[in-house]
Amino acid sequence: MATTPRSKAKDPGRVITVNRRAYHDYDILETVEAGLVLTGTEIKSVRAGQVNIRHAFARAEGGEIWLYGAHIALYPQGNVHNHEPTRTRKLLLRKEQIGELAGSVAQKGLTLIPLRVYIKNHVAKVELGLARGRKLYDKRRAIIDQDQEREAGQVMRQASRE
Repeated sequence: MATTPRSKAKDPGRVITVNRRAYHDYDILETVEAGLVLTGTEIKSVRAGQVNIRHAFARAEGGEIWLYGAHIALYPQGNVHNHEPTRTRKLLLRKEQIGELAGSVAQKGLTLIPLRVYIKNHVAKVELGLARGRKLYDKRRAIIDQDQEREAGQVMRQASRE
């Protein structure tokens, strides 16, 4: 049976991890996809799902974007060739994207936060979000809004069943 090739636009990739806390702590203004430069044991750990990006952030330095604080667990069979779990990792973006993101981050209160790590076409990718931090009262307001949307959705589903 022949299979049809998937178009790149429709292939969402296999999601490894999602930074759900980022959606609570930040207002995401824009997202961008970046490649992730990894060593051999790192990619094996990523494929095994052993990644934590909860406390990670990205920063522009020297015309490049670097990912800080992402924890990729040691690969059990890596022995002496293993990597340092929290090392800084280079992100692959186009020069125009780097300039645009660096300019945006230079504004007060904006930062680059990794939202997802996933495998797309056999390549590790990270989805970065240009984000503005929320105040405590904004977080409370967001929780109230989510609860109201959930309740409205439940009422609509119940009404459609009847």
